[in-house]
Amino acid sequence: MVINQWLPAAHQGDAVGDSARRLREVLRERGHDSELYALTIDNNLRCEVRPFSHPAAGRGDVTILHFAIASPMSAALASLPGARVIQYHNITPAHFFASFDANIAEIVTRGRDELACLVDRVDLALGDSEYNRQELETLGFTENGVFPIAVNTSRLTRAPRQPALEQVLNDGFTNILFVGRLVPNKKLEDHLMLAEHYKRYVDQFYRFIFVGREDVCPNYYRMLRALMASYRMTSERFWFVGQVSDEDLATYYRTASAYVSMSEHEGFCVPLLEAMATDVPVLAYSSTAVPETLGGAGLTFSPKDLEYVSELLGLMVYDDDLRANIITGQRRRLANFTDERFATCVDQLVARFS
Repeated sequence: MVINQWLPAAHQGDAVGDSARRLREVLRERGHDSELYALTIDNNLRCEVRPFSHPAAGRGDVTILHFAIASPMSAALASLPGARVIQYHNITPAHFFASFDANIAEIVTRGRDELACLVDRVDLALGDSEYNRQELETLGFTENGVFPIAVNTSRLTRAPRQPALEQVLNDGFTNILFVGRLVPNKKLEDHLMLAEHYKRYVDQFYRFIFVGREDVCPNYYRMLRALMASYRMTSERFWFVGQVSDEDLATYYRTASAYVSMSEHEGFCVPLLEAMATDVPVLAYSSTAVPETLGGAGLTFSPKDLEYVSELLGLMVYDDDLRANIITGQRRRLANFTDERFATCVDQLVARFS
């Protein structure tokens, strides 16, 4: 069987693209022909991802579109003669962007409208979480299900050590980590406010580290910097390090005392799994798909009572017994995301179209 995947964009280190490449590997291991096609492709991926203009892009017995943004692929998928599948990775609601970037707000609105237009035009709609599946069902996709995202945590757990960076990070400060794009739904301003409470009630020797692209929503990033200036927050306590290599990312996880998520919209949230895989205890606001991804692991909270959250964070950092129990629970949760389980899900998907 020919089972192809379409990606609007193929980027190195992107969770959706990484998962698509792993799915292709499993399909090929089972004897299927499988290729990836994308509209835009990073230069270092051109040897393994074909352009969408390639004539074979529409010749699959099954075609899977990874849906996270509006693109010409949606209309093209609906016209295919073979089986048509979407895997929905969620689209952040426009209201998060409305006050920062009208263009992004329009783009995500168009994406959600385009998703709705695919109702009754695909054979199967899959969410990479139950939260996303429920959204598909609400839109009217009657044939729906959950298909997991493949998360390659070994790139972090087996990454070579970076002694120079480790030495800088192991200077006696408590490292509190966030990983992800710096965009409004992540609510990084709440991290800054949490830091003020943490300093007041727990410990003055802290450092919040933000790893991820800063250029997605520049007005939002400027707002964060302005907030820091107004509260006279020093840059030595708040590191914005941008997008980093896997080796550096592994070092940030390795030296972190806690991973904090204040996000108010997540379709899955891969960094939660990365933190768990690297034995970093997770403290997360209980919102959208976050409780599902954690599956009872880590510590969650709601509402955002920052005095309470700062005390939880202090316990997570300094209570050795609590920390050990959290890490044990996180390791247990990771058993649900093994490569073997992913392969079983692939077999079940293929069986639907065999």
